[in-house]
Parts: sequence; C-alpha cells; structure tokens
Amino acid sequence: GVCGTAWKQKETVIVPDVDRFPGHIACSSASRSEIVVPVFAKDTVEVSAVLDIDSTSLDTFDQTDRFWLEKITRLI
Repeated sequence: GVCGTAWKQKETVIVPDVDRFPGHIACSSASRSEIVVPVFAKDTVEVSAVLDIDSTSLDTFDQTDRFWLEKITRLI
C-alpha cells in the first residue's frame, strides 16, 4: 500500500485519489486521498515509522502539507 511504498522509497507519498493507487490498502472505505510521511530514526536514513493521514475528499494534500509534515516528523 501507500505506507509500504513510503517506507521502501524513504520519501513522502501523496495520493490524490486512492482508487488510482495500485495496491492501495484501505484503512477506511471513506478514505479518498492520502499522504504518508516517513519518520527517520534519529541521525540515520533508516525509516522507523510512518505518519499516515487520510482524507474523505479527493486531492486534499499538496506540497505545502508535505513541507510542514516532514518538518514535524523530524521533531519525533
């Protein structure tokens, strides 16, 4: 799914329409778009977790969301 893709690629994945993402695994049938941000272990390039945010609307997330969510995950 999207979480596994973000983990494997070690980069944020923005999905405007989850129905068009191959292999999407739905957490909720109401989910329409998604952003997943990898969380890196302190001082490494190893992913230790992901921040997964779903929306009930299409095309909810953009590069501004990416920018700020990546900043937030660096504080974790």
